[in-house]
Amino acid sequence: MEYRRLGRTGLKVSALCMGTMQFGWTTDEAHAFEVLDAFVEDGGNFIDTADVYSRWAEGNPGGVAEEIIGRWMKQRGNRQQLVIATKVRGTMGPGPNDVGLSRKHILDAVEASLRRLQIDYIDLYQSHSDDREVPLEETLGAFDNLIERGLVRYAGCSNYQAWRLMQALWVSDRAGLARYDSLQPQYSLAERSDFESELEPLCLDQGIGVIPYSPLAAGFLTGKYRRGQPLPQSGRAEGVRNRYMNDEGFRLLDCIDEVAARHEANAAQVSLAWLLARPGITAPITSANTVEQWRDLSGAVDVHLTPEDIEALTEASSWA
Repeated sequence: MEYRRLGRTGLKVSALCMGTMQFGWTTDEAHAFEVLDAFVEDGGNFIDTADVYSRWAEGNPGGVAEEIIGRWMKQRGNRQQLVIATKVRGTMGPGPNDVGLSRKHILDAVEASLRRLQIDYIDLYQSHSDDREVPLEETLGAFDNLIERGLVRYAGCSNYQAWRLMQALWVSDRAGLARYDSLQPQYSLAERSDFESELEPLCLDQGIGVIPYSPLAAGFLTGKYRRGQPLPQSGRAEGVRNRYMNDEGFRLLDCIDEVAARHEANAAQVSLAWLLARPGITAPITSANTVEQWRDLSGAVDVHLTPEDIEALTEASSWA
C-alpha cells in the first residue's frame, strides 16, 4: 500500500481510504469486521465514517458504523496503527441543538463519537457539510478547542463550496484558529466540473488534502451498467441511469475498458487509478461489503497509468 501526506500536514494515510457508510446498513457487523481485517492486512490505515451513518436506514438511530468500528478496534487492539476520521453536522436527535455546526453540537457530538468508537481521540474530525446559520468563527473555534484539549488531531470539511472554504481559511488565519486541512468532495471521472473548476486550484494552492467520495460514481464506473443490459439490483440504479447512462457516459466506459485491457485491470481499478494520478488527491474513499470487493478495489494502487492513458481518460470524461 502506498502512503501519502494529508495535504500540508505530517499525517501519513493509505492511498485508499475505507469508507464505512454501509456498515450496519448493507453490511452486517461480521462482514464489516472481515472487510476491515482485509483492509489492514493490505496496509490500509485510513478509515472514514460519520456519526449519522446510517441514520436513514430503518431501525438505525445513527452512530452504528462508529460502534462497529469501535468494537472491531477493541477486539483487535490496533487503534494506534490507524487514522480514524469521522464527521459532525447531521441530525442526531430530536432537539434543535442536535444538528449543525454550533459550538454546543460539536462539543456534544465529539464526546458521543468518542464513546461509540471507544477511543480517546479522533485523528481527523470533519464538518460533514456547511452550516450557514453558524458563524465560521464559532465552528472553527470549537474545532480549535478540541485540538487544544487533545480530543482531535486535525480538522477537515466535506461538501464545502470554494468560496466558503476560502472564507473558512481566512477566518482561521485571522483569528489564529485551527484550520481545515482536508476536503471531502464528490469527485470521479464522471463528476469532474464541480471540483476541478474552483476547489482543485484552491486545495493545491493552500495545501489541503483531498479525499474524494463516490469515486466510482455510485457504481457506474465499475462497469456493471452497460448498454442494452438490465440494471443491476441496487437502490442506486435508477439514479445512475438518470445521471450517467447516456452517450457520453457509455463512451467514457468504452475508454476505461480500453485502458483496463492494456493494464490487465478492470474498470473500477482504472477509475481509481486516474484519481490517484490527479494532482493534490490524497486518498479516494472506497467502500466494500465483502473481502472480495475490497481485494478487487485494492488492485487500483498497482495500476500505473501512462501519460497517454491519463490523457485519453481525461478527454473521454471532459463532459463530466
